Amino acid sequence: MQVLVVADRGDDDAGFVGERLAQRGGELRTVYRDALSDPGPLARFDLVLLLGSEDAVHDKTRADVVAAESALVRSALDGGVPVLAICYGAQLAAHALGGSVRPVVRGEVGWFEVESLDPLLCPVGPWLQFHSDVFTAPPGARVTGRSALGPQGFVLDPVSSRGGVVAWQFHPETTPSTLDRWVHEAEGYVRQHGADPAVFAHQTHARAEAARTAAHQVVDAALAHLR
Repeated sequence: MQVLVVADRGDDDAGFVGERLAQRGGELRTVYRDALSDPGPLARFDLVLLLGSEDAVHDKTRADVVAAESALVRSALDGGVPVLAICYGAQLAAHALGGSVRPVVRGEVGWFEVESLDPLLCPVGPWLQFHSDVFTAPPGARVTGRSALGPQGFVLDPVSSRGGVVAWQFHPETTPSTLDRWVHEAEGYVRQHGADPAVFAHQTHARAEAARTAAHQVVDAALAHLR
């Protein structure tokens, strides 16, 4: 299984999700969204994985970057290659396919349960959250979970030769070491959105094994759905 990972430079760890994909036979190749160029024929990939970002889909100064990644998503799906999308990646996929993304004053930063509309593709959690942007699902998508802020996941089913999408607003991939770095680099942001950085980090370390298990389970469910 050849997996194309789209990530931010310096924040490209696919974590527990990448770990499970590798266990399922995945070979991951990473491209950086700030210098996204033609990765070659997408047909040679079996999956595209869109990771999170500190940037915003709605940031007009990044319109070219967003447009390039959006085009990659549409090209992948048109070629029958499915897309797995996380947080910013979910927002980007929604935008690329006709949905929308907007900022909110108070985001979700910390560990949260969600209202599940699909217990396999979007279990209740708790899930690690680190966002202050919210998406609306694209036309034809099925929302798989939600919170008071908005959708927590969506799917587009594969149809004929067209690839499908499984997207999550939360972060199943995030390891304790990655979260430690995020908290260190964005302590003010964490506090602004109502979380205590030290408590957040402690919870993430304490829940590491449960988080790994949950991530592996949703990856398995996503791969089964996208076949």
